[in-house]
Amino acid sequence: MDLFINLFINGLATGMLIFLLASGLTLIFGLMDVLNFAHGGLFVWGAYSGIFAYTWSGSFIVGILGAIVTGFVLGWVTEKLIITPVYGNHVQQILITLGFMLVLSELIKVVFGPNGIPVEVPSYLAGSWEFGEVILIKYRIFIIFIGFVIFGIFQYVLKKTKIGLIVRAGVMDKEMVQVLGINIKRVFLFVFMTGSAMAAFGGMLMAPYSGVIYAEMGMEYAILGFIVVVIGGMGSFSGSLMAAILVGLAGSFMAYYVPYLSLAVNMILMAIVLIFRPQGLFTNAKEG
Repeated sequence: MDLFINLFINGLATGMLIFLLASGLTLIFGLMDVLNFAHGGLFVWGAYSGIFAYTWSGSFIVGILGAIVTGFVLGWVTEKLIITPVYGNHVQQILITLGFMLVLSELIKVVFGPNGIPVEVPSYLAGSWEFGEVILIKYRIFIIFIGFVIFGIFQYVLKKTKIGLIVRAGVMDKEMVQVLGINIKRVFLFVFMTGSAMAAFGGMLMAPYSGVIYAEMGMEYAILGFIVVVIGGMGSFSGSLMAAILVGLAGSFMAYYVPYLSLAVNMILMAIVLIFRPQGLFTNAKEG
């Protein structure tokens, strides 16, 4: 039981980090019908810019704010310059956003150097609590808490506020929303920037979790993000949370019990979903 709890906590923390990346993807696809493969580049830029701000200021909170601001700015640039010309064309979206992610990754090497940068957990989040043989690492508990808080905030905004109502209505019928006099392009831009900020925020939190940041991590976690979106269901925010937790737990338990399948388990999960339920496991949660 002690081992189960430790593996469960590890998998849940990993799942929450993936959720922060995937939730932005699913919001962007659900409202804008945009496949943004550059999302991983925003993730890694959030990590680097956040850690730069953290190192410069000595404050982890300042680092988080720096990452979020970077995400908003890059989100604006990406939507205005990269996405706007290819609305409605998924093939061109995939090609141009993949290319842009490669550009963002190479720019990381130009600005911050080609070598990985070690990152330490803030002193007040370092260490662990021990209950018998159960070891609860503080930073992982922090990530789990933040993940559920973010989910709760977005659920409230989407279901209880005017902007949330507009976003949900836009998912269902963009043309009708525009007929009602709402500037759907501004809503698109707001959602895109918010999703980008979520990716950057996730990158910042991932940095101390992994212990090192490097330019290629954007591609690696972007793949996990898209796997989560496929499993959870395109456009389902609640589905992204459930699928991210499933992917995190599967990776954690498989890495311990069947190590040679740990890298393949997520692909296997996605393949099973695509075969038996191609619309995703949680598409009924699309309103969430």
